[in-house]
Amino acid sequence: MSTPTSSAFDLDAFGRRHIGTSPSDHGLMLAELGYDSLDALMAAAVPTSIRMGEVLNSAIPAAATEREALAELAALAEQNTVRTSMIGLGYYGTVTPSVIQRNVLENPSWYTAYTPYQPEISQGRLEALINFQTMVTDLTGLDTANASMLDEGTAVVEGMLLARRASKSTSNRFIVDADALPQTLALLESRAEAVGIELVVADLVEETDVAAFGEHFGIFVQYPGASGRVWNPASVIAASKAQGGLAVVAADLLALALITSPGELGADVAVGTSQRFGVPMGFGGPHAGYMAVRTGLERQLPGRLVGVSKDAVGAPAYRLTLQAREQHIRREKATSNICTAQVLLAVMASMYAVYHGPRGIRHIAGSTAAKATALAEVLTGYGLTLAHDAYFDTIRVHVPGLAGNIVERARALGVNVWEAGDATVHVAVDETTTAEELSLVAQAFGLPERTEVAIETATLPAVASGELRRTSGYLEHPVFNTHHSETQMMRYLKTLADRDYALDRGMIPLGSCTMKLNAATEMQSVTWPEFANLHPFAPEADVVGTLGLIEQLETWLAEVTGYDTVSLQPNAGSQGELAGLLAIRGYHLANGDTERTVCLIPSSAHGTNAASAVLAGMRVVVVATDELGNVDLGDLRVKIAEHAESLAALMITYPSTHGVYEHEVKDITQAVHDAGGQVYVDGANLNALLGFARFGDFGGDVSHLNLHKTFCIPHGGGGPGVGPVAAKAHLAPYLPGHPMAQRADHSGGVTHDGGPVSAAPYGSPSILPISWAYVRMMGSEGLKQATASAVLAANFVASRLREHFPVLYTGENGLVAHECILDLRPLTAATGVTVDDVAKRLVDYGFHAPTMSFPVAGTLMVEPTESEDLAELERFIEAMVAIKAEADAVAAGEWPVDDNPLVNAPHTAESVIAGEWTHAYTREQAVYPVHSLVRGKYWVPVRRIDQAFGDRNLVCACPPVEAFA
Repeated sequence: MSTPTSSAFDLDAFGRRHIGTSPSDHGLMLAELGYDSLDALMAAAVPTSIRMGEVLNSAIPAAATEREALAELAALAEQNTVRTSMIGLGYYGTVTPSVIQRNVLENPSWYTAYTPYQPEISQGRLEALINFQTMVTDLTGLDTANASMLDEGTAVVEGMLLARRASKSTSNRFIVDADALPQTLALLESRAEAVGIELVVADLVEETDVAAFGEHFGIFVQYPGASGRVWNPASVIAASKAQGGLAVVAADLLALALITSPGELGADVAVGTSQRFGVPMGFGGPHAGYMAVRTGLERQLPGRLVGVSKDAVGAPAYRLTLQAREQHIRREKATSNICTAQVLLAVMASMYAVYHGPRGIRHIAGSTAAKATALAEVLTGYGLTLAHDAYFDTIRVHVPGLAGNIVERARALGVNVWEAGDATVHVAVDETTTAEELSLVAQAFGLPERTEVAIETATLPAVASGELRRTSGYLEHPVFNTHHSETQMMRYLKTLADRDYALDRGMIPLGSCTMKLNAATEMQSVTWPEFANLHPFAPEADVVGTLGLIEQLETWLAEVTGYDTVSLQPNAGSQGELAGLLAIRGYHLANGDTERTVCLIPSSAHGTNAASAVLAGMRVVVVATDELGNVDLGDLRVKIAEHAESLAALMITYPSTHGVYEHEVKDITQAVHDAGGQVYVDGANLNALLGFARFGDFGGDVSHLNLHKTFCIPHGGGGPGVGPVAAKAHLAPYLPGHPMAQRADHSGGVTHDGGPVSAAPYGSPSILPISWAYVRMMGSEGLKQATASAVLAANFVASRLREHFPVLYTGENGLVAHECILDLRPLTAATGVTVDDVAKRLVDYGFHAPTMSFPVAGTLMVEPTESEDLAELERFIEAMVAIKAEADAVAAGEWPVDDNPLVNAPHTAESVIAGEWTHAYTREQAVYPVHSLVRGKYWVPVRRIDQAFGDRNLVCACPPVEAFA
């Protein structure tokens, strides 16, 4: 490895373009560290006891060129058959406006951004998210919405959990609408069991005697129902609330343009998906779920919430609000393990509403409903009967004994409808449905060929004109009534993108977040119709290519982790954690070890670890870490002995959350196994291990992986993510299954029979081609080169900055793994300059700050990744050294403590142009601290934001336009 192979660095090799530093750069960087080769560096960094003896085996083919990988993807895509989908059940055809596809989904300014933890440089996507929140609150008729959920099914689960903690009832009973989406019912059953919630599934009608269910903490209603039925649940909701329950309603956003909102019906919580607002079905995801609540419940909301605050000069500015609710801070006291969102998809959905406006959305809803009516009128005119007279876009037709034949005839005509039992055919229309396609459906039901289905003359369904007709307004804010031409929309999107900092501007050195290259070739197939336009419940024969891609990726991920099988269903890292812990729980229960409920978690672990353990029905016991950041083996042995009979699992992160390779890891895993426990290795830091060691080889039983970190799926401004779970064979039966999956078998030839953790069988499959392409183009040697290059970059930065900022934790030989923690506490003690000051000053130097105060308060965790070139690493080092000099100048009295470039950072263009300059430093020192910025300056749009003000004054919807004038 000291001399990279030609296959990794020849002219056509993808690996040469993915890895930012060249072999000659490696020589310079290694000299700084005192090593003569990458092999020597990695031998010194990675413990010998866990090192792999050989390169990964032939399960991963040799690296393909970009053209070869695209050709293979095209061949897989050709194996799919894209039929017109009229299955519905939460997934619908939709038209993604080209201006949104090109300027958001395919634009690295949007898809390579990170979570807006530095709000000053995230104003564009924060505005897009507050548009999303406003869209949701307007349509649902509730007061506050969050910035998106993972999907509809998991949003319903979160709604159930919210109702349980907010209700004054002591009951564990939750009433569930039998007309809920089938995937939602399966999720509710899976998640409720682990936390001791009793579900009562009931056929709800207006006359339902809610009191007969007994005391309960909440009720769930699907609106419209899975069957298409639209009814008025107001009386049922009122009766439940009278008994102390909270009402959760899953509502179709498009239907809400025509029918009464959940808020007006009395709902406390509304949940659902925004998929049909311009986001392709994608075989199930990713899509932005939503959650909205009435006043009084906003501080119970899980996930992220964008609010309006003010900056240092009193100007309005957006930020993530209610920061203390971030679940990784609350750890085992968390009420949800979700720490992310579906930002990129929420942006697309919000821009769909911005582009169409209220009249456009109502027109789309009306035309969709008219199509359903037109089809219903034709079918009933031939003597067929419907299951429900009131519907929006979905009808169910009674065809005793003929359902299977009709479904097959429709499929032969190019349309997929749904068999809802042998006597019922389910048909759902959407904005893409044509009159010709409706005619084909009529033909499948036995009507004459080319029977005319006249959409134009159809009347709206009765629900749009009866008691449930919507009379309240929505989308009245100017943002939804301005950008309706493509020129306006294009410029609006460009304006927002210019306010943000993403990887297309420069390095985002966020430790533990891994902001690496998301290559264009990896992204290219995401919008191919053969992948994007598949319904998640389409027949297996229609999705052979995608299933083949999934099987290959599962096999590759199992190989690189040392496990026997992989499930790609979890659609976030937190959901992967939960799936792995639920598998451990299922394993113990199957063995009769019902008392094994304790989960040991180091104090340094990712906070979602503890939250996931609680949601898996486990009790968290914290294990101490030593002064080097390693698990305290002595304390671990004490805790194991104390809980020997009840030990379920240990969760550890490797390399550690402190960015260090722990040398005692095999002793740690062995101690847990000896006590009868299972070992969960958090795979968040796999990118520091890939190709050199495998979790399954040093004692891991199960792990989740972050495809949005190690395997290059873009972060998208805070989502989407994919968090597959990989496990040894003995846990395979307890990994997440799905009642509607096309296949039961997975990599390793095993079935996964656990309950689902995501709404779709394969989570977010439309973005899996990204990771498939990454592995395929890197090959086993390329993956290993990427790991070594990332470790080299981190150690190079640590070495160059060590004399200015102490490196808090190192392993043997003074080396770190893929990230280093710079200790700013001595600087703060000496100068008064805080970690916040340094982070905001980095913006003036043209950088996104590293991770602040995690896992240790007052520190910066830096992760340069393998994708950054040497010049960019040097630019970051130069900035940090210069900032240290500025802090020293404050300490020396050259600048006042309360008036210097650090405490006033970041500086906007307006701040250095408008008015008289009265600061103790010059304008040039404020905005051009290094000469390289003169021609390449990123101008921050707002000054430092007042975080506390935003928490005290909760404003989470679009503010009046004049506020930003």
